Amino acid sequence: MASAVTAAPVTITVTIQNLAPVNGNFLTPLWVGFHNGGFDIYNPGAPVTPGVERVAEDGLTAAISSEFAASGAGVVQGTIMGPVMPEIAPGQTASMAFIVDGSLTSSRYFSYATMIIPSNDAFIANDNPFAFPVFDSAGNFLGADFIVLGSQVLDAGTEVNDEIPAHTAFFGQMMPNTGVTENGVVGLHPGFLPPGSGGILDDPRFMSADFRAPGYQIARITVTQGTEPIPEPATIVLLGTGLAGVAAGVRQRRIGKKDAAVKKK
Repeated sequence: MASAVTAAPVTITVTIQNLAPVNGNFLTPLWVGFHNGGFDIYNPGAPVTPGVERVAEDGLTAAISSEFAASGAGVVQGTIMGPVMPEIAPGQTASMAFIVDGSLTSSRYFSYATMIIPSNDAFIANDNPFAFPVFDSAGNFLGADFIVLGSQVLDAGTEVNDEIPAHTAFFGQMMPNTGVTENGVVGLHPGFLPPGSGGILDDPRFMSADFRAPGYQIARITVTQGTEPIPEPATIVLLGTGLAGVAAGVRQRRIGKKDAAVKKK
């Protein structure tokens, strides 16, 4: 149901909760952007962009941020860090508040991308740029609330899934972009190598990271109006897009878990 608030710049909060079990998957900092429906992160069966490759292989968002800014589809974007370290651990929640003008077509839709770690090039993102309208055509706030399942995890097709520590982010890799190039296309991820093969699932730290297991949940993402109570003084910063020089007010803070009804995609 749309908010009754007259269309005007409003504060909205994007929150991600890592739903993986203990010893499950971590998530890299979450990239998010608001746009007019013209920013398509990827297309199944096609090669990914350099920006998506950097997210999927190394969890880096600078390149996709530049691609977003250059697309002209939107202005407001950001990268949401974890509450303790940049990565978002199983059970952790992270959020960021944005000032968004719902009366602008460039604010109507929401997109996201984050890497699943450890992995060679596993990630989650929306392939349909119109999947999450967060404002209606009149500029009234709609919001979003959805869960991403393990069966929706993607393989970027850019790096061979060998799970060799030196090639695998968050598993022993010492620098970005060191895996074996695959030159493939994006599609659903086949899952990690089976236990006993010396891969990710054989490491006790990630013994519960088999996201292809039935019912496995990766993350819950919500877009809500306003902000949650903040247990410590908030810091207001300006979020620059990098290329366009346009900024939006954002606030990075920690919030706790909360129970709420979930609307699946």
